[in-house]
Amino acid sequence: MKYLDPKNDLIFKKIFGEHKHLCISMLNSLLKFEGDAKIEWIEYGNPELVPQIPVLKDTIVDVHCIDRAGREFIVEMQMKWTKDFQTRVVYNASKLYVSQIDQGVSFNLLQPVYALSLINDIFEKDPKMENEYYHHFKIVNIEHTEKQIKGLEFIFIELPKFKKLREKQATDVNPHLFNLWLRFLTEINKDTTEMPKEILAEKVFEDAVKCVEVASFSKAELYYYNRYWDIHRKNDILINGSRREALEEGRAEGRAEGEAKGRAEGEAKGRSEGRAEGRAEGEAKGRAEGRAEGRAEGEAKGKAEGKIEVARNLQKMGISIEQIAIATGLSIEEIEKL
Repeated sequence: MKYLDPKNDLIFKKIFGEHKHLCISMLNSLLKFEGDAKIEWIEYGNPELVPQIPVLKDTIVDVHCIDRAGREFIVEMQMKWTKDFQTRVVYNASKLYVSQIDQGVSFNLLQPVYALSLINDIFEKDPKMENEYYHHFKIVNIEHTEKQIKGLEFIFIELPKFKKLREKQATDVNPHLFNLWLRFLTEINKDTTEMPKEILAEKVFEDAVKCVEVASFSKAELYYYNRYWDIHRKNDILINGSRREALEEGRAEGRAEGEAKGRAEGEAKGRSEGRAEGRAEGEAKGRAEGRAEGRAEGEAKGKAEGKIEVARNLQKMGISIEQIAIATGLSIEEIEKL
């Protein structure tokens, strides 16, 4: 048996936009609804909430439904994560919440809106969150997160992380249907020839499996199925190309800044080292000159004192002043002062 990828626009909408029981099962499982919170009945709403982002218009899949209590749900399959996508999800959910007022509902009767986004990409790259693929956001008190303002909730699931983590684990740690729905979305594709036995064992998946069997589609439907992937690949090339250009520009700017900073730091270091070397050389030269001058002065003083001592001794011996002057080199005036 050959199968089609359920993440494809056509297939995803066929499964969850035409089979209410499948949509209910998937929502209850992935939103982790239990007890009174479980969805029992839904009706489909308008899937066209806002204009699509031009470059991504063929990669966004959404199903909008409302349960009996009035709670609204947006289910989207996003093939490629972009900075704009998260903003779009918040806008869509907020618009749905506010639109309840337009329908004559008073503020105290407003029902919450849940935005479930299945991402076939990894957007949370923090190493500390390597194994965290389920991201649930609420409006909460920062200091006391158990205190919540009801109204909007956002759930983002990174499908590649789930698949990688499950391959590492020997057993599933989440509720049975939670894992099976994510396995259905991540393990089934055009290369699948045999459906996992765990999925076939669950009755709720009978119609889901039929929805991905190639034999269930006409040639026209298969044409649009393949066209979706062609458009997705083209968009992927455009996005990756833009990312590469931005990366190269960033690298070039980084190199330029690094070189400029390196030159500035080198010049500053050179000036600092030059001043230090200059001071060291000056101090060494000064000490050497000082020692030389000291020695010269000492020697000169020693010689003068020696001549005077000789002159005094010669005087005591009765030698004439003229002869003493010749012997010592002192002047007659200097000898007379002794």
